[in-house]
Amino acid sequence: MSAPGERTTYVLVDGENIDATLGTSILNRRPNPEERPRWDRVLSFAEARWGQPVKGLFFLAANNDLPMGFIQALLALGYKPIPLSGASHDKVVDIAIQRTLSALRTIAADAMLVSHDGDFHRELESLCDGRRVGLVAFREFRNSRFAGLTDKGLHFFDLEYDVQAFTSRLPRVRIIPIDEFDPLEFL
Repeated sequence: MSAPGERTTYVLVDGENIDATLGTSILNRRPNPEERPRWDRVLSFAEARWGQPVKGLFFLAANNDLPMGFIQALLALGYKPIPLSGASHDKVVDIAIQRTLSALRTIAADAMLVSHDGDFHRELESLCDGRRVGLVAFREFRNSRFAGLTDKGLHFFDLEYDVQAFTSRLPRVRIIPIDEFDPLEFL
């Protein structure tokens, strides 16, 4: 927790977006538990990166079923789970994250959003007002609209390479700096 007057980084996690990208675009199947991000590492990364306390908010759709095991795990990791419900046509997680990003403009805080979703472009752009704002995602799958926000101060962090949120390397196709090239990975 932060002391009075101490600046905080809010980490907003769009878990369904990350899970869908991981399963559909990287693994081509539903991720096994050991292949999912270690969410505690995201909080640790944010705290170390910007040197201030963090508050993790984990948004999830839970229309009729509250996944208590997952909720308990998030609580143990230091997140505040935000289970949401709404009409079947409502993108409840997106709506809640958009509202939260907008509300952050009213307080002296920084933000890291964990998502690839371009639906948050307007809200992230409005937060780029001198505060620190970051987007954590798989570099190759983040929405291209975010690239225009780097001139306004948006920082990009790769969930695997920068945050190191996984216990093993994912089967991603990426540009490899020659100093990191290991031919044994391909043999």
